[in-house]
Amino acid sequence: MKNPVLFIFLLLLLVNCDNKDKANDLEQREKQLLDKEKSFAVKEAEYNSLIKMRDSIFALQHSDSIKIVKWPDEITGSWTGKVICTESNCSDYVVGDQRTDTWEFDSDSLQLFSKIINNNNLVRLYSGKFENNEIKLNFKTDSTAKKKVDMNVLLNDISDTKMKGIRTIAVDNCMAKFSVELVRSKK
Repeated sequence: MKNPVLFIFLLLLLVNCDNKDKANDLEQREKQLLDKEKSFAVKEAEYNSLIKMRDSIFALQHSDSIKIVKWPDEITGSWTGKVICTESNCSDYVVGDQRTDTWEFDSDSLQLFSKIINNNNLVRLYSGKFENNEIKLNFKTDSTAKKKVDMNVLLNDISDTKMKGIRTIAVDNCMAKFSVELVRSKK
């Protein structure tokens, strides 16, 4: 009889040890599952954040669509320009000096500009604006230039065949003013 009791005791001990191993395995699996749930929750939060950002970008693109700027048709193209110095306290510019150039009004997808061309060479590139039936052109040297030059052109008398206005040039400590008259170039 001792043998069957011993046998039952060993059997209970094995079953009990087996249950502890299974309990430990189950505990570890629950911990792994909890870690995976936490990881998934973090990824889900990141995903939701990205969805919100994408939606806000799409909303912004539709409300703030990019406008391609261009000159009105009556301004775009080539003009023959005559510039005469009317005032000057600069040694480089003398009252009465004249210059005749070709002015080309053009644009790219971002900005308006005007090219001043003399003898098939680009002399200057002005950035432009067209507001309230006035053309405003500006050229400014960068900070590395020896001379600080700021040129502004205001054309406020505009028709299909002729434009008139003034150009002011500020060079270091002097200023010069010019009358500007542009006539539509023949094609």
